[in-house]
Amino acid sequence: MGTQNPASPQEAAGTDSGVHISPRGANQAGTDSGDLIESIRKQPIEATFAQLDVGPGGLSTEEAAARQGRFGKNLIESGKKRSPVLAFLSNFTHLMAILLWAAGIIAFVAGLPELGCAVWLVNIINGVFSFWQEFRASQATEALKKMLPAYTNVIRDGQEQKVLAEDLVPGDIMLLAEGDKISADARVIASSDLQVNQSTLNGESNPSRKTSDAVLEEGLSAAEIPNLVFAGTSVSEGNGRAVVVRIGMDTEFGKIASLTQNMEEAESPLQRDLDRLTKQVTIFAMCMGLAFFALSMFVVHEPFAQSFIFALGMVVAFIPEGLLPTVTLSLAMAVQRMSKRNALVKKLNSVEALGSTSVICTDKTGTLTQNEMTVNHLWTATREYEITGVGYAPNGSIEAQGTTYRAVDDPDLELLLEGGLLCGNARLHAPEEEGKRYEVYGDPTEACLIVSAQKGGIDPEELEQRMPRVKELPFESRRKRMTTVHSLEDPIDGACRIAFVKGAPNEVVRLAEKIRVNGRVEPMTEELRERIMAANDGYAADGLRVLAVAYRPLDAAAAREGVPAAMSAYTPENIECHLTFVGLEVMMDPPRPEVAAAVAECRRAGIRIVMITGDYGLTAASIARRIGIVEGNDLSVISGFELSQMSDEELKRKLTGQVVFARMAPEQKLRVVTALQEMGEIVAVTGDGVNDAPALKKADIGVAMGVAGTDVAKEAADMILTDDNFASIVAAIEEGRAVYSNIRKFLLYILNSNAPEAVPNAVYLLSGGAVPLPLTTMQILTIDLGTDMLPALGLGTEPPESTIMDQPPRDPNERLLNRRVLVKAFLWYGLMGSVAAMIGYFLVNILAGWVPGAPLAGLGNDADPVYIQATTMTLAGIVFAQIGQVMNCRSEKTSVFKIGLFANRQIMIGIVFEVALIVFLTIFPPLQGVFHTAPLAWQDYVFLCCIPPIVIAIEEARKAWLRHRDARRAGGGA
Repeated sequence: MGTQNPASPQEAAGTDSGVHISPRGANQAGTDSGDLIESIRKQPIEATFAQLDVGPGGLSTEEAAARQGRFGKNLIESGKKRSPVLAFLSNFTHLMAILLWAAGIIAFVAGLPELGCAVWLVNIINGVFSFWQEFRASQATEALKKMLPAYTNVIRDGQEQKVLAEDLVPGDIMLLAEGDKISADARVIASSDLQVNQSTLNGESNPSRKTSDAVLEEGLSAAEIPNLVFAGTSVSEGNGRAVVVRIGMDTEFGKIASLTQNMEEAESPLQRDLDRLTKQVTIFAMCMGLAFFALSMFVVHEPFAQSFIFALGMVVAFIPEGLLPTVTLSLAMAVQRMSKRNALVKKLNSVEALGSTSVICTDKTGTLTQNEMTVNHLWTATREYEITGVGYAPNGSIEAQGTTYRAVDDPDLELLLEGGLLCGNARLHAPEEEGKRYEVYGDPTEACLIVSAQKGGIDPEELEQRMPRVKELPFESRRKRMTTVHSLEDPIDGACRIAFVKGAPNEVVRLAEKIRVNGRVEPMTEELRERIMAANDGYAADGLRVLAVAYRPLDAAAAREGVPAAMSAYTPENIECHLTFVGLEVMMDPPRPEVAAAVAECRRAGIRIVMITGDYGLTAASIARRIGIVEGNDLSVISGFELSQMSDEELKRKLTGQVVFARMAPEQKLRVVTALQEMGEIVAVTGDGVNDAPALKKADIGVAMGVAGTDVAKEAADMILTDDNFASIVAAIEEGRAVYSNIRKFLLYILNSNAPEAVPNAVYLLSGGAVPLPLTTMQILTIDLGTDMLPALGLGTEPPESTIMDQPPRDPNERLLNRRVLVKAFLWYGLMGSVAAMIGYFLVNILAGWVPGAPLAGLGNDADPVYIQATTMTLAGIVFAQIGQVMNCRSEKTSVFKIGLFANRQIMIGIVFEVALIVFLTIFPPLQGVFHTAPLAWQDYVFLCCIPPIVIAIEEARKAWLRHRDARRAGGGA
């Protein structure tokens, strides 16, 4: 935008209409941008011209240039972008990365340069991998700009001109035609069946009809005001003119851009957990380092410098260097699995956030429903019909009381279907490729009337040839109906010309004097009116949309009633009267067939669903009940206007119960999400339009639609559904829960090797040095970054346990590393590994001739072959114990034999790798010196092969006891 100037066009012209136009929403004369819109929509056109200081001939070129100098260009301003360099560096500066940098420095200080380099290399590889996985900078603003047209047609100097959209100024008169994208917020001053697709603002696919009349009704959101059009929307039908009121960032479109740009990037639950875990690990490692320093100084009586270096080595040993790359790679693999379930995840940490989700805020159209209006009932005075089949494909039939009807079987049904089809302007285009959807041109409500006629056996093209249209009286919101006039080959009621009227049932019934009953025309009675309206009210109560169809024969009798001879003189006043009522067409956007089961699964999993839609409350509530989001009668339906009058405290009270939000503005959806987050909920938000972008960015997990979604929504979201299906969200949540469960599994697995890594050092210290150090620091690194890595990654691929969606969402305050994990890792699994390792160490000494009381190999001589073989055996003992432990970590209570001992291929590959690595380190001379290893004897391998089955058997006994205890408790509870 250009520079701001406090002068308004009116002031420059020396006029004052009470409310002044204000650049970028600046407050002038006590009014702001919102007050300006409220004022202009209620005024007649002449007052709007006066207020904007413009006439029907538009602005002059000079005045347009002057106004651009005051108001700036009609542009969406770019927010401050994050530098790619900073984005790259952020992967090396979070807490866990800092801890690894510090660990590397400590290793260098301790005289272990190989260890320091290895730790740093792990950090670098992980940072580069994370950056590569998430390298998609936020492009929401750029996507917004692409949605605005480059040129627009205006009236300037009294003539039609094409100007750059960015050169529009307040007061410009835009010419709107079918297919045009609208470049600014404007007041409609002329309309001929003008219909605008506002899905970018309200998320609803049904076009909004626009009028040039003043609108006095209160409680309307911006998108609901019928005499205003908005930047970023498009003309779906008709044409008109509109005078520009707001441009650039002051438009509704610009406000959404501003909300999106100013949104803070929220930390994911997993990132918070990992930061907390890093602090825990740091404190634990430092404490262990201090403990070992004290033992070295005061028990072994090592010199201060040697004790300090030894303690530093232990600090490094207790830092799980493999945790960060393991988490990153596990999340990346989860992303690949989720893509096979129609969910594309843009940010790795978003995977686990899904598993923590406690509330899903979902829109209705296209996500819960099919976004294909479908006529499902027909009503005539004779009978009520049901129509099978959903969507725009003409597959289905018309049935009543077990009988299938064609249009030709019932004259009233035939006329109802013909009138509904002919009295509309929509067109359907059949898909050219198998599996694609029908394309709708025009109003989806009218398109479904074509399909209902086809299901009755009517050929639209043949009908239009038989009854060609000769005149149209377009729909007007004031009349709530439209009329088309047709010539007839075969007379109806003796007339060769007929007017079909379609509209709101109460308006059509009010104008009807007759009714069709079994092919005969009978007088309309009060009893019949009450029957029609009772049927209408019943459908409406179910959230269905109802249209009435009537007709009027334009014959000699109509001429005597005042119908002009010339069609050019036809008006709503002289045509839409003395009508003959035919029937009702009842329609809805049907729920997706798989959504009800997905909603039930969410209920079972303790996940609440809150519908936030741009549709009407009654329709939204009906869909919510149909698919199970709402149970019982305890439901609050809150409109956008009602929400605007509500305090945050009252909103939070409403959010504790069953609630549906209807006719929501973008900032209101954002407000609902914020309130839920302040209540401690982990919120997932679905959306497809520009209007959803702020809420998608604010949510803990933003979910955009891949088929119907705009680029803006996709860029703002964390995840994209490739099938636009709510059920795919539930599948993704299941994967997310599995990811968290698996992260805890491999955290348990990685940590349980810390105890057997520490115990040999503790034995060395507590023995006063009588037991030479059974495990070197480089051998510890071999476990953390070598043998543990692949099996840990295999744990990350474990499928969800069968009961995972029967549990409530994870408490956001629950620690990834809690007391249960620590006890299990160090005092149970770790104890088993420690015993196996130390038995292996002493076994080598015993086989070499050692007897209790004699000095152990290696005292005073680190190069003693027996001592080197003994440390190798300690290392191998820990690794083989970990083979058993990785199997134990695969489930909490379920037997590993039930889930399949060899079912996880990745774990089996990891086991083969770690065994091969140990063998390679012991037989490859160049590495023997680096890792302090030596070849093992066959007796050693016999011992090592016994460790995994023993470890598994001990844990299987514990799990069996737990299952027996749970069964006994469940039986007692029953």
